[in-house]
Amino acid sequence: MSDLPRKAVTRTAKLAALPLGFAGRATWGLGKRIGGKSAELVGRELQQRTAEQLFKVLGELKGGAMKFGQAMSVFESALPEEVAGPYRAALTKLQEAAPPMPTRTVHTVLAERLGEDWQDLFLEFEDKPAAAASIGQVHRAVWHDGRQVAVKVQYPGAGEALLSDLNQLSRFARLLGPLIPGMDIKPLIAELRDRVSEELDYGLEAQAQQAHAEEFTDDPDVLVPAVVHQREQVLVTEWIDGTPLSEVITDGTPEERDRAGQLLARFLFSGPSRTGLLHADPHPGNFRLVPDDGTDSPDGSDGPADMSGWRLGVLDFGTVDRLPDGLPSTIGASLRMTLDGEADAVYELLREEGFVKESIELDPDAVLDYLLPIIEPAQVDEFTFSRGWMRNQAARIADPRSPAHQLGKQLNLPPAYLLIHRVTLSTIGVLCQLGATVRLRQELEEWLPGFLPDTEPDLDTDLDADADTDVDEAEDSAAGA
Repeated sequence: MSDLPRKAVTRTAKLAALPLGFAGRATWGLGKRIGGKSAELVGRELQQRTAEQLFKVLGELKGGAMKFGQAMSVFESALPEEVAGPYRAALTKLQEAAPPMPTRTVHTVLAERLGEDWQDLFLEFEDKPAAAASIGQVHRAVWHDGRQVAVKVQYPGAGEALLSDLNQLSRFARLLGPLIPGMDIKPLIAELRDRVSEELDYGLEAQAQQAHAEEFTDDPDVLVPAVVHQREQVLVTEWIDGTPLSEVITDGTPEERDRAGQLLARFLFSGPSRTGLLHADPHPGNFRLVPDDGTDSPDGSDGPADMSGWRLGVLDFGTVDRLPDGLPSTIGASLRMTLDGEADAVYELLREEGFVKESIELDPDAVLDYLLPIIEPAQVDEFTFSRGWMRNQAARIADPRSPAHQLGKQLNLPPAYLLIHRVTLSTIGVLCQLGATVRLRQELEEWLPGFLPDTEPDLDTDLDADADTDVDEAEDSAAGA
């Protein structure tokens, strides 16, 4: 592969081959069963082949195709276990790696964006990428002042590829829907498409990352690498080591899983209150479990003796939701009233916010019954998230015969809540993949406006201006160093 495939006809053909390939393999499987192979064995082969093709196509195309794959990967815990295995392995790859750009292309982009003497900015630069994602790849390097840095380079033609892929994916969204029961794929693709321009703007990403880095400086729980330099399609940030959450999911100890889950929940709910921004791309590839230098492992064990010093490293601020007043207090208030069983008050609040349209009349008690299983993790002091719990929720909402499915079809999701809703669901998906035991109620009480009665968020609403100043100072300092 010489470059990010950009020709619309080529990308469209590859993407169109996905549903055709699914159908073709189903026919192949039927033939195998007629020929005498067991349905279970054929089913496993069929799922493995489908998963392999899914990763191959989405990974090679990068762009919107890979972005869609990453967004889907956090929901694999909703799949029945006999189906989830092959998809889990394939989709997890999308969180950490994809076929890389050729070295000559990387050098060309760096020369165009940083100047012909770009190599003078670095003491060392590794041509082999450390990670490759949907619209860019990351190289490890040493900045000219000796700092270890991550250099994010955007793929040439990434914008065109993003729009082309997402437009094409939306055309057969209904065929992809069965991959994740209970999830409507089309709004997810539409929302990803709406965020394209922000995702491609590394200047906006630098502002969002620097705002978080400043706010979480010396934080005992969250580590955000500072911005070092940014020019057009190149972003240089401090490097952080640590264990990717995808590895914690597959091989982590119970202590690591619980610590990662607690910190992920804490970051989700504390970030908007502290920065006025919501990190809106919570797939495991964007997080690291970072050990404290003073934390030792117990003798003869792979796990740490005390996880309390370990922090959550947070990467990739290309997609954020700007919430200058933090998360809407309506969310906290409705959640609290649901837990208290105040059906009429919950229903009235949902109607005021547009979750129930004026033309529709619903039974408040039925709405409460619909919501209570979903918010079960907030009903107790600590809750163990699991794939089984996620599958039960998905099955309850996806079954056309269930009252929950019928009621859910009549509810509305106002545009202002769309991204918040997706981020929350994605985070819950990751917590279920981790199998983490989390004190979620504790985080809600501390960070979610409206969850406790008579509480008002204490926010600085001028964060966007502060972020602009911070990143400008960071760039000026880096350029003059």
